[in-house]
Amino acid sequence: MRSEVRPGLTSPAVAETVSVAIAGSGGSGVMTAGEWLLDAAARTGLYGLMVRTSGPQIRGGEAAALLRIATQQVESLDDAFDVLFAIDWQNVHRFADEIPLRQGGLLVCDADAGDVPEVFLATGARVLALPLKKMAKAIPGSWINMLALGVTGALARLPLDALEEAVHAGWKRDADVLQSNLRALREGVAAARDVAAAPHERREAASPRWVLSGNEAAGYGALRGGIRFVAAYPITPATEMLEWMAPALSQVGGALLQAEDELASINMVIGASFGGVPSLTATAGPGLSLMTEGIGLAVAAEVPIVVVDVMRGGPSTGIPAKSEQSDLSYAVGGLHGDAPRLVLAPTSISDCAATLQWAVQLAEALQAPALVLSDQFMGQSRAVIAAPALPASTALRSTVAANTPDYRRYRDTPTGVSPMAIPGTPGVTYTADGLEHSEAGVPSSQAADHRRQLDKRLRKLRDHDYGSRWADVEGDGPLAVITFGSSAGPVHEAVQRARAQGVELRVIVLRLLAPLQAAVLERALDGVQRVMVVEQNHGAQLLHYLRGVADLPGKPASFHRPGPLPLRPTDIRAALLAWAQPEEQRP
Repeated sequence: MRSEVRPGLTSPAVAETVSVAIAGSGGSGVMTAGEWLLDAAARTGLYGLMVRTSGPQIRGGEAAALLRIATQQVESLDDAFDVLFAIDWQNVHRFADEIPLRQGGLLVCDADAGDVPEVFLATGARVLALPLKKMAKAIPGSWINMLALGVTGALARLPLDALEEAVHAGWKRDADVLQSNLRALREGVAAARDVAAAPHERREAASPRWVLSGNEAAGYGALRGGIRFVAAYPITPATEMLEWMAPALSQVGGALLQAEDELASINMVIGASFGGVPSLTATAGPGLSLMTEGIGLAVAAEVPIVVVDVMRGGPSTGIPAKSEQSDLSYAVGGLHGDAPRLVLAPTSISDCAATLQWAVQLAEALQAPALVLSDQFMGQSRAVIAAPALPASTALRSTVAANTPDYRRYRDTPTGVSPMAIPGTPGVTYTADGLEHSEAGVPSSQAADHRRQLDKRLRKLRDHDYGSRWADVEGDGPLAVITFGSSAGPVHEAVQRARAQGVELRVIVLRLLAPLQAAVLERALDGVQRVMVVEQNHGAQLLHYLRGVADLPGKPASFHRPGPLPLRPTDIRAALLAWAQPEEQRP
């Protein structure tokens, strides 16, 4: 591991970090090796992040597990990789942009797999050629990915016993081949002995650690928030959230139903929520498009639902297995008519749990749809994190008692929230549909009714007290960086590095995107002279959205790049340093 001075958000700290990529053709087991490597890091008392990447085939094509292991919690990949372990060269060159090797890094490959692609040799990396296939063949029943686990584990300075424990814990195949693969693991460790440093000593973690993906964290937060019904259609990269929630829901008395498509999914969750059960669906951009009319129905009928959009490269089918923050404009403005809705974005894998829990609570309290923007980077990546502190509260929906005199479902209350009658409650029957209506729920085309209901639906979201959770605000100074979602990780690291070079920066990571807390944001920017907005999409969607609904100081700058390449701290840092210079000194 390299020892790097990485100033913390409030005080300098030293972090040791190593970045490892394991790549190969589909079915070679690179993801399994990566997950066990991450698990071994956690068992050693370290932190880590594993990002999955694959080709356009999603299954069966080339794949790579990208890992960063560190002594402190990390939310971003590093600028470059110290090690690339190539099980084979079949299409691995397609990941050349995603796996930049550090100058003097190490490339481990099969000595009999042919020439190393020039794109990797051009980095000046050292090559460690091993007879991988022959080594695996000499141990009947073993697999090359176990050699990869041993080699990369040794290079990441992970103790052998931690690696073995990770294999034991994750083993799901026949027990008779376990010993063969443990032997292959040890052979891999031995093969790296000449180039690996001494392993870390295992240490007890100061606080409980979790190893999970953003999709799993989101599912857990949804359950804590009170979700008890899920209807969804599988779609990359949201499917793992549904796979995790299916058995978990059954343990708390809930249920998950795989619908025939996204149209059915959104209508099922609206129906279940109308019946009084907090409900959720999860999808990606193409599925969100199909749900548009249903979400509008939830707005008009004031039915609380949660829709999780695990964003991927677009438009259309786009790049299913890669990350991009390009559904933002659609989420905040994509419904027809004046249709206010909640839009939230978790700030990290760890924050997925808390933000989903909050989204459920807000949807239920405000009787409105809540769209949650995760993305492939957060959703499918796994991380070793400190167990997050989560509130104990769950969803609370305002409901009406039986036989309430003069009950009006859509009564124009001061807050805009009207008590909801659960079907079957005597004496409070009402009609709920997508037509505009009077306060009693009777369909109406009268201008006064339309205006009253528009004002009511807007007011209940606009005037709600969201407290301090609308954003994470940190630091001070005349320059501010605004970002959201998975961009927060590389932004934080870039800001730390820029501060080490004397640049004072304030960071605002938005969690509540709609309704945007414009007045609160403007107070958070008090004393700021200039703003830079950082995001991962082609059209600078967050910048344009903010300029449309808030007053930003000065002439806002933008750092925006589309996927599939992740945002890297070094690029953001360079942009910040150039932008921080007086205008006459900028290149």
